[in-house]
Amino acid sequence: MQSSKISNQLKKILLTGSNGLLGQKIVHNIISKRSDEYLLLATSKGANRISKESGYTYQTLDISDVAEVNAIVESFRPDVIINTAAMTNVDECEDKKELCRLLNVEAVINLINASRSVDAHLIHLSTDFIFDGENGPYKEGDTPNPLSYYGQSKYDAERLLQESDIAWSIVRTIIVYGIGEQMSRTNIVLWAKEALEKGQPLTIVNDQFRSPTLAEDLAEGCLLIADQQKRGVYHLSGKDIMSIIELVKRVADYFELPSSQVSETSSSTLIQSAKRPPKTGFILDKAINDLGYKPHSFEEGLQLLEEQLKA
Repeated sequence: MQSSKISNQLKKILLTGSNGLLGQKIVHNIISKRSDEYLLLATSKGANRISKESGYTYQTLDISDVAEVNAIVESFRPDVIINTAAMTNVDECEDKKELCRLLNVEAVINLINASRSVDAHLIHLSTDFIFDGENGPYKEGDTPNPLSYYGQSKYDAERLLQESDIAWSIVRTIIVYGIGEQMSRTNIVLWAKEALEKGQPLTIVNDQFRSPTLAEDLAEGCLLIADQQKRGVYHLSGKDIMSIIELVKRVADYFELPSSQVSETSSSTLIQSAKRPPKTGFILDKAINDLGYKPHSFEEGLQLLEEQLKA
């Protein structure tokens, strides 16, 4: 009897996209650090990819299906919804605009309306690609100017939240890396490490600059927002800004892999559907001061990744 009373006092989090890298890290963070604070319903398309099954509930959910969204929100009645689900392949978004709009914009309308119905706080993930990369690194208040359909879709969703009457937070982030289970896509750090280990020839751009973000840091940042019920826009990324070629060489250096097969090129030589911003990166002062956000350095992130690979 006592345990059910305690569970009734727990705040409820509904997580979308729990099969993705960030989603998996949020699940693990809650069950390892915040199980006495939150009751978690993890949702994603298809079967649950997380092997640990206790400490949370899993349910399949397609956020573009308004009936599914309404039914799950009405039944669970979350205090907080964290939306990590999205179409994030930048070139695919350019080539499949209708699908991109469905998943990145119309699905967010479903979540906004569902949040309103139960008075939930909606925390929504966005991207550095809402900026054109001409004046990075960026503060939260800088003016967006997306170069790609992906960036535009994420910016459109941001505006829907900002114009809504619900409690909302927007979390912008930059290339996320880490280790997940049964991932449908790899990430740049794991891809680079594997290619370097195999001695594959790599041609990497030298004129795009980013702040790679450890998935664990991003998960913690999202939950700091939930813990403190903070509203508004927050930039959450790694603290080191580097070119993509430097990123690959730092992976090589850390894991003591030869980088002689790595050559440089400029973005103009690549055949890609979508245009990329040349230099993003974030100014993290607001997240550090407001939330207590403490991102790892890139090498600290690689150390954590190495420990997880060994385990």
